[in-house]
Amino acid sequence: MEARDDKTLFDWMQRELYSAVICDSLDELGYRSQAMNERIRPLEEGNASLAGRAKTILSVDVYHIQDNPYVKEIASIDSILPDEVVVAATNQSVRNGMWGELLSTASKMRGARGAIIDGLVRDTAKIVELGFPLHCAGYKPVDSRGRGLVIDYDCPVEAGGVLVHPGDVVFADRDGVVVIPQAVLVETIALASKKANSEHHTRRELLEGKLLRDVYEKYGVL
Repeated sequence: MEARDDKTLFDWMQRELYSAVICDSLDELGYRSQAMNERIRPLEEGNASLAGRAKTILSVDVYHIQDNPYVKEIASIDSILPDEVVVAATNQSVRNGMWGELLSTASKMRGARGAIIDGLVRDTAKIVELGFPLHCAGYKPVDSRGRGLVIDYDCPVEAGGVLVHPGDVVFADRDGVVVIPQAVLVETIALASKKANSEHHTRRELLEGKLLRDVYEKYGVL
């Protein structure tokens, strides 16, 4: 799928879908462990929605200050393509705020739709002011220099307990973060769209006062 098609798709997903129906659809396809764990929460509840292709980054803990520690980190950000979502894995490190305002700004200007950081972040007020959607495991004001090091990018990573490959589709909202494998993207979107439509009709009839049992028998969703 070309980038321009990605933008149309991801804009539509953010308007019409939500993490619950995507998870339900992945369940139907046999992918039952695609939601990141509850550690990963939106930085800003009112700006939690994002969808895009995974731009993976891998960071590890270090215990000494290296020469030129930011080389791969800078390269990873400068290679972001439009409509990607940064997915940074740290092995759940709590040693540093590996992501901050300037990385968010650079990523946004490269066309990133947001970031998922399985680790800690800093400069949170500035990131919120920037309007950059971000989910993370928490906050810490200290720099990564001498504490963490980006060692690879565009590689498989485990973030939030889910294996993420470059190009997988990441969807996030207030409920959490879901990873859709590339191999089942089309099927997942079709099922999720159908389920969201069924839930819309179910909601409408419940608001009309109909019994849950009757509505469930008609549409088969809860």
